[in-house]
Amino acid sequence: MVEEEVSLFGGMSPYGRIVILEYIEKAWQGYPCLLPKDPYERATTCFWSKFIDDECTPAIQKACWGGENGHEKAVEEAIELLKFIEEELKEKKFFGGESIGLVDIAANYIGFWLGVFEEGSGVELLTRDKFPKLCNWVDVYVSSSIIKENLPPRDKLVPFFQNRFGSANTSK
Repeated sequence: MVEEEVSLFGGMSPYGRIVILEYIEKAWQGYPCLLPKDPYERATTCFWSKFIDDECTPAIQKACWGGENGHEKAVEEAIELLKFIEEELKEKKFFGGESIGLVDIAANYIGFWLGVFEEGSGVELLTRDKFPKLCNWVDVYVSSSIIKENLPPRDKLVPFFQNRFGSANTSK
């Protein structure tokens, strides 16, 4: 995964999207909180955000775009990791409860991009029969006005990824 530099102010540039979100949380207090106030819940939130970034994201990329070599194993690994995310949701609307928080934003990769990647690559990872809670979360998450208003147009992304990675993946 390529990290892009983001310069906020004061000459400081945090790297990585989770680090940036944590920085925003601390720098601009008084806005809706991304992290819980309770130290245990805060640590749990940071764990799941990092788990999604460090474990799920690369596994999903490999399953969708990794080519034929080890493809089945990559798909199995991605599905196993998604099971952990499914269990963490429990019966909650969002990962943090009733409102979008840091884990939901980290899971945007699953909530929005995974569907684009599945359609672009022809790989199916997230199905309603295997992941009912996660699929329900995806529906609620992407239909939230703040998220919907800020997502790129899906109808342009799918052909982009099909062209970029070739049609070899769509036969899987």
